[in-house]
Amino acid sequence: MVELIAGLIDVFADAPLTGNPLAVVQDADGLTDDQMRRIAGEFNQAETTFLMRSTRADWKLRSFTASGAEVFGAGHNALGAWLWLAENGDLGSLTAARTFQQEIGRDVLPIELESVGGRIHGRMRQMPLRLSDPLDDVAPLADALGLDPRDILPEPPARPADTGATHLMVRVLNVDSVDRALPVADKLLAVLEKTPAEGCYIYALDADAPDTAYARFFNPSVGLWEDAATGTAAGPLAAYLAATGNLTNNELVIEQGTKMGRRSILRIRLAPLPELSGAGIVVVKGVIRL
Repeated sequence: MVELIAGLIDVFADAPLTGNPLAVVQDADGLTDDQMRRIAGEFNQAETTFLMRSTRADWKLRSFTASGAEVFGAGHNALGAWLWLAENGDLGSLTAARTFQQEIGRDVLPIELESVGGRIHGRMRQMPLRLSDPLDDVAPLADALGLDPRDILPEPPARPADTGATHLMVRVLNVDSVDRALPVADKLLAVLEKTPAEGCYIYALDADAPDTAYARFFNPSVGLWEDAATGTAAGPLAAYLAATGNLTNNELVIEQGTKMGRRSILRIRLAPLPELSGAGIVVVKGVIRL
């Protein structure tokens, strides 16, 4: 019988049972892909991250959704894993900021960790912004989201954006439009399949608070219906807004997950690459026996 340390950490959370929960499994080098997929299904969280040895970085991370799809990019799946390691004492002293390297798919990306006020905070750099063609017709998208076409604003246009994973950025009229969205899975999949995008990030901006956004994320492509906090969508959103003149000071605070009862706060700084930051809380720690 193999025993592996595992548990749950709430990412982008200031209190337990908020933010976006992530399952983490340590010392996963001996697991097969099938075992990792089955364990992710057992946890039944948005994502489960497996920590492995790396010849290219300090740690290698592999992440799977509950449906068994492997996902990439430096989002809550990566930040939560490093916060888990830090809280577990596996990274040594963090009273001064330290930078580590993480292998995720083909990429090796840095993450900076520091203990501030007794809590571990992480900051991760994502890849440069890559944009695909805007949607020519938003009517099918509006129908897929259960919205009126007038809810979708033309500036900036609905467009796939990528800083590690490609998602469709969709600006809507206001917070009410975000919360009224009621996607139909097969219709949204049909829209996404015509683009390079994996998921759909709908968001609203507030003229009185131009450096904030209110968002929801849907990713039927990997069996993830709605996500409470999506770092791989927050990064490209900030970079896209900056590239189109819709971000004033290269910083963006995104509220996500509120509609789900899992309010999360994601902070992005462009320096000039997107840097995602946040903290988390370990809520479950135990052992998996296989």
